[in-house]
Amino acid sequence: MAVPTNKDELLNAINTNFDKLIAELSSFPLLVVDQCSLEGHAKKTQMSVANLVAYLVGWNELVVKWLDRDAAGEPIDFPDTGFKWNELGRLAQRFYRDYEGVPYLQLIERLAAAKARIVSLIEARSDGDLYGRPWYEKWTMGRMIQFNTASPYANARGRLRKWRKTKSLSH
Repeated sequence: MAVPTNKDELLNAINTNFDKLIAELSSFPLLVVDQCSLEGHAKKTQMSVANLVAYLVGWNELVVKWLDRDAAGEPIDFPDTGFKWNELGRLAQRFYRDYEGVPYLQLIERLAAAKARIVSLIEARSDGDLYGRPWYEKWTMGRMIQFNTASPYANARGRLRKWRKTKSLSH
């Protein structure tokens, strides 16, 4: 899928990649979603399918926080307060911990709710807001949203498909 350059393309990328991801996530038996045998986000770590969903929830809720702060005219700590871009493995570990007590199906619901909120926030903005100027360093708001929604959805789906094959899980 090409990199989105306008609001319609961004929404299409988010919705298409999300729908494919949800189909993949929904196909796993609940017996396997807590097994820590999937390559983790930090080097030499393992995670579960539930951890992967927690990671996506964490990022989606972070994007909502960025957009809400932007709309309120408040400063945004990218990627998040207390974290630098070279500490994303540590941020991933925080997301795993933040959602570790949440049942898998509720994690999926929370991911869907955060994605729906992002879509509504995008729909409320113009192409100019999303792609007309840099928002964070050289990146536009639309590109930052895409980096942290549509792209990770596609990446997660690829990880899951690869993991499924190594575990000989049927689809």
